[in-house]
Amino acid sequence: MNIRRLATALLLSGVAVIVTATPAFAHAELIASDPAQNASLATAPQQIQLTFNEAVTVPENPVTITGPDGAAWTAGTPSIAGAVVTVPVQASGPAGPYVLAYQVISDDGDDVRGSVAFTLTTAVAVPTTSTASPPMTSAPPPATTTTASAENTAATTSDSDGGVPVWVWILGGVVLVGAGLVLGLRMARPKNSGS
Repeated sequence: MNIRRLATALLLSGVAVIVTATPAFAHAELIASDPAQNASLATAPQQIQLTFNEAVTVPENPVTITGPDGAAWTAGTPSIAGAVVTVPVQASGPAGPYVLAYQVISDDGDDVRGSVAFTLTTAVAVPTTSTASPPMTSAPPPATTTTASAENTAATTSDSDGGVPVWVWILGGVVLVGAGLVLGLRMARPKNSGS
């Protein structure tokens, strides 16, 4: 009876360790963007916006936008409001398909990368004077004036470059439960043999 109770308690403890550790495995996911995935834009946007399912931070040059013939847009300094990242952009390049590549850092410290594809239907000339936004970097950023789309989720790819892998937590929980069972059985034997 005591062994059964001990085994049950240890099993429940192991499950609790695994379940409570699970939220740490979740990474930020893109849930909306402007431009939206597969959007067709007649005019280039002056800023891009990425909305995630949790608050994020950004590394240096978190966004690049590239297009036909090596076209690269200039991205300004990003601003972050919780889960929303806004980056001013200066577009230039021919009409055609463009790719907005992004990199953010989720709450658990892991890098999350992904991309959004969109099409610019009108060429954008290189501006003669710069009246865009604050300090611009040489990285190409995204642009759009269409509404966000649920398709962004499919366009998002996540790379975990840091943190503890899930399998380590699961293995740790299994080892903890196993060690508890072995200890419990060893402690129970002398009591049984004495009775």
